[in-house]
Amino acid sequence: MIVLPALPPLAAAVLGPVVAGGVWRAGMLSTSGAIAAAILGSFSAIAGLDWMVLLLTFFGTSVALGRVGRAEKQRHSAGVIEKSGARDARQVLANGGLFGLGAFLAADGTGSTAAAAVALGALASATADTWGTEIGMLSKRAPRSILTWGPLEPGMSGGVSAQGLVATVGGACSIAILAYALDWPASVSVGAAVGGLIGAMSDSVLGATLQQRRRSTRTGRLTERLTEPDGTPTVMAGGLRWLDNDGVNFVSTLIGAGIAFQVHFLFSMLPSP
Repeated sequence: MIVLPALPPLAAAVLGPVVAGGVWRAGMLSTSGAIAAAILGSFSAIAGLDWMVLLLTFFGTSVALGRVGRAEKQRHSAGVIEKSGARDARQVLANGGLFGLGAFLAADGTGSTAAAAVALGALASATADTWGTEIGMLSKRAPRSILTWGPLEPGMSGGVSAQGLVATVGGACSIAILAYALDWPASVSVGAAVGGLIGAMSDSVLGATLQQRRRSTRTGRLTERLTEPDGTPTVMAGGLRWLDNDGVNFVSTLIGAGIAFQVHFLFSMLPSP
């Protein structure tokens, strides 16, 4: 078990902006993203350093994996991904908002294990999806549609690869194992592993079905960009016009949170040894 010291509330509140500022200076967060991350970080640190460590694990591994093979990823997906630079507030909140809400509820020390399960399930889902995407994009083989198994452009939502699937499992389990090492209840940790995996897979299904898909008028290829790199508008090719990748990410964390809560609830129904 990892034992972390308690921080005075003021020091905890300052820790979030300090860490977010460092990531912003590294160019990984936009100004709006840094503000959102600072708020989430403060809530997490006030709830406890264990909450902060879990959140930093998600952001830290996301940044690190995003840097691995960055040039190759941009070369393959430049015409597909709408947002490929510093993360903005919508991206930060879509992935970490539910965890931040759980931390806010736990900040006064009265948060329930159910709230912790919801928060951790959401974070595990975001971590699993991010690991699967970043590592999967380095696969030498083209990704396959999770629905039709047909080939997809690298970076298109709804695509999966063997390499990415292994990373997805690893992302969900890493958050669950770390939480258990930090003395979070086993029911919460197991719920996070299951919810994180299902949430991340739901992200792929939603990306292949309901997420807005567009088509290049120049090449005819599918894309998620509203405009070409040269500014030429793309056209709708499927999905819901209002549901973009950020929206899908949020829904998938919501699904991961819900599954984690259900697993935690089932554990609580078991007779005590």
